[in-house]
Amino acid sequence: MSSIASPTLWFITIAVVLALLVVDFVATRRPHEVSMKEALAWSAFYVALPLTFGLYVWNAHGGDRGLEYYTGYLVEKTLSVDNLFVFMLLLAAFAVPEVLKQRVLLYGIIGALVLRGIFIALGAAALSRFDWVFLIFGGVLLLTGIKLLRDAIRGQEHEVDVAEMRIVKLLRRFMPVSDEYDGAKITVVKKGVRMLTPFALVTAAVFATDIVFAVDSVPAVYGITGDPYLVFVTNAFALLGLRALYFVLEGALSALVHLSYGLAAILGFIGFKLVLHWAHLVWPSVPDVPTLASLFVIVGILAVTVTTSLIASRRQKAREPEAVG
Repeated sequence: MSSIASPTLWFITIAVVLALLVVDFVATRRPHEVSMKEALAWSAFYVALPLTFGLYVWNAHGGDRGLEYYTGYLVEKTLSVDNLFVFMLLLAAFAVPEVLKQRVLLYGIIGALVLRGIFIALGAAALSRFDWVFLIFGGVLLLTGIKLLRDAIRGQEHEVDVAEMRIVKLLRRFMPVSDEYDGAKITVVKKGVRMLTPFALVTAAVFATDIVFAVDSVPAVYGITGDPYLVFVTNAFALLGLRALYFVLEGALSALVHLSYGLAAILGFIGFKLVLHWAHLVWPSVPDVPTLASLFVIVGILAVTVTTSLIASRRQKAREPEAVG
């Protein structure tokens, strides 16, 4: 598959990603509660960085590639907000102390980066050899969109039952689990017995959800661009800012009551776009969806989702005093 990236650019990009992860480890080395000022500063940095990099892509490789990059980043950032919903539920379900939340999120981001890197490489190899993989990716996104829509209608879009999580059951079979957190330790020794900590369980649970999100997000961005480098860098930039974004949006996420509907529409649209692209490769007379049109559709869906969510949340708050009275 064609790519804008030379081996040197790949090396520099991976080095920068690793350096940013090291910086995040240093920032979270001492467990502490994250202030809004700190979270906003880091969030501003992790938004400015990808936007600035997009200017480089646009100037160095043309408007088409720049448009693919920005559209792909927007899609990945939107999907990452759904990640935050699930992370929030997991942290609450496992009663993670405030001072340890940063470290759990950081481990989750590292796991997501590794998994998506593997999925991106496998996807690039498959797409370069078999055109029908576009059809498979499109089908995956369409099915995911339908599931999201069905769960949203039923009110089950974000449910976490710790006791029923397979990864938790599996770990409990191999080792006992202590009742209390001991900082960021994975294991502790109590009464001569090596035990897992709740921190180990929540970290494993976050890793498990990373696999699910990777299955959705990688095909989604391949629906925007066929360049494996742009797929990787949009995923990386969307994920790197999640730790700080969590604390910025922790109180506001609950207001996005229609997010699942918006994500279902976006994934359904990109899935349909991938199916059309496969058909275009087989029958050239079938139209392909331009990247600019995709950007307009995605931005429109997000605008409607946020607007209707805020209206619904405002109406719900207005009804609460009446219900109390």
